[in-house]
Amino acid sequence: MSNVYIRFVARASPPLQRSPLIERLIARASSSVQVLDWRADALGLVGPPGTRMPPVATMALRGGAAGAVGAAAPGAATRTAVGAWVCVATPVHLSAGMTHVMFPVEGVLQLEAVDASALAADFNRVFAGAGVRMAVGGSGALFCVFDEALLVATHDPESALGQDVFDFQPSGRDAPRLRRLASEIEMWLFDHAVNRQRTGRGLPAITGLWFWGGGEASADIPTLPVWAAGRDVFFAVFGEAAEWPRESGSGVVVLEDCPGSDTWPEVERRWLQPAVAELRAGHIAQIHVSGARRRFTITRGLSLRFWRPLRPWWEALGMRDDGSDGDDGSHGNE
Repeated sequence: MSNVYIRFVARASPPLQRSPLIERLIARASSSVQVLDWRADALGLVGPPGTRMPPVATMALRGGAAGAVGAAAPGAATRTAVGAWVCVATPVHLSAGMTHVMFPVEGVLQLEAVDASALAADFNRVFAGAGVRMAVGGSGALFCVFDEALLVATHDPESALGQDVFDFQPSGRDAPRLRRLASEIEMWLFDHAVNRQRTGRGLPAITGLWFWGGGEASADIPTLPVWAAGRDVFFAVFGEAAEWPRESGSGVVVLEDCPGSDTWPEVERRWLQPAVAELRAGHIAQIHVSGARRRFTITRGLSLRFWRPLRPWWEALGMRDDGSDGDDGSHGNE
C-alpha cells in the first residue's frame, strides 16, 4: 500500500494561527516519533525497503541532470563536470547584530533562474583555480562542486531558522575551508550586480550562501516510483506536482505555506483534503505529517481517538509560538 508524507517547512513570525484540519489529523494519529533527518525519514517510508539515503546535493544535482529519478523538472540538466564532492549552496539573507548573526524565519531565498545563472557564471570567473565551481540545478538551486572530497558536517538551513547561526557552523576536518569560502563569498556578494538588481526590486539582498547536504559526487542515487510536490531541493527531483495525482502512489508533499495563513485554505484543498479522502477510501495506507522534529502517522482509523483534544499545531510539532524549534521529545501519542 502507498504512503503519503506531508512535510511543513514553513516558519512564520508570530502570532501563529490555529488550523483545525491539521490539528485534528495530529490529534488522531496512531503514533508519533522524533525525527532528526526528515528527508531520510520520508524516503524510508515512501521508498521500497532498504532504500539508501544518498547525499542531498548529489541526488538533487545528478538526479535532476540525468533525469534518472521520477520526472525531473524541465531545464534541470546541469552543464558541469563531475567533481569529487558537492554540496547545496542555498542563498540566504542573514541579519547581523552587535554580538550575533541571526537567521530570520524568512531568510532562505528563492532565486530566479536568470539570477542563479548570473551568480554561477561570475563565481566560476572570480574563484577560478580555487578547486571549486558553481553549478545550477533545477528551479535555480545552486551547488558548489569541489575537486577534492571534503570531510565536514553541515546543517540544513531549516534547522537554523529564527536562531543565531553560531551553533550551526560547519564542523569537521575540512570545516575551515568551507568557513573561509563562506567569508569570501560574503565579500563577493556585498556589492554584486545581482544584489543591486534585487534591492532595486525591493527584494532582500543575498548576504551569503549556506553550505549543506554535501557528499560524494559519485554516490549512487536510487530510481523510485514516487511522486512529489513542492520545491524541496531533494524531492523536487521526483517532480513538482501542482495538484493531487489522479493515480496516486506513494508521494512526498513539501509545504512552504504556514498553517492558518491566508494561503492555507488552498493548501488544504490541494493536498490535505485529497489525502484524507484517499486514506478513507483505502487507496493509501498511511498519511505521515511532519514538521520541525516530529512526525505523526495517521491510519484509516482516524475517526477513532475522537476524544483527544485539539491543541495548537505548533505545540504538537514541538515548536514554540515564536516559530522556533522547542521539542523535548515528550509529544508522543498514547
